[in-house]
Amino acid sequence: MSDYHRYRVSGGCYFFTVNLYDRHKSLLIENLDLLRESVRSCKQKRPFHIDAWVVLPEHMHCIWTLPEGDVDFSNRWKMIKTQFSKGVAKGEKRSFAQVKRGERGIWQRRYWEHLIRDEVDYKNHMDYLHFNPVKHGWVERAIDWQYSSFHRCISQGIYPENWASDNLTFEAGERIS
Repeated sequence: MSDYHRYRVSGGCYFFTVNLYDRHKSLLIENLDLLRESVRSCKQKRPFHIDAWVVLPEHMHCIWTLPEGDVDFSNRWKMIKTQFSKGVAKGEKRSFAQVKRGERGIWQRRYWEHLIRDEVDYKNHMDYLHFNPVKHGWVERAIDWQYSSFHRCISQGIYPENWASDNLTFEAGERIS
């Protein structure tokens, strides 16, 4: 059994990577309205600020800022994943353990989270998140991916339209140890 602990800071800003169980599926894009409604419903019950978000077919990255006095991102993810799972048609393959626990075979059980440490870390994770569709070969330019907060960031003057037209490297994102 692993001894896994999450680092929690009241009102913290966090970067997340959340994956589908079957990384060959496109459920997130195919059910984008359901995903949006699941997030909207969660935010109504447990508010948080979405700094940035990118949805790819089989995983997503986002940056959230929690309200002061609040450290509970785990239950927010549980709410989002649960509502999304209830809205997706059944039929996915499930492992024996998933069947035994009564789980759907939609999400990986865990997700990756990183507490944003400072402005440089924030910028690096924003860049990593928005470049991800290019990194995975879905598009050639960040602006060409429609399932991203990149467009909102352009309108806010955070990025120019031609940002990330070349390959970039980042000191951010999920790390494999």
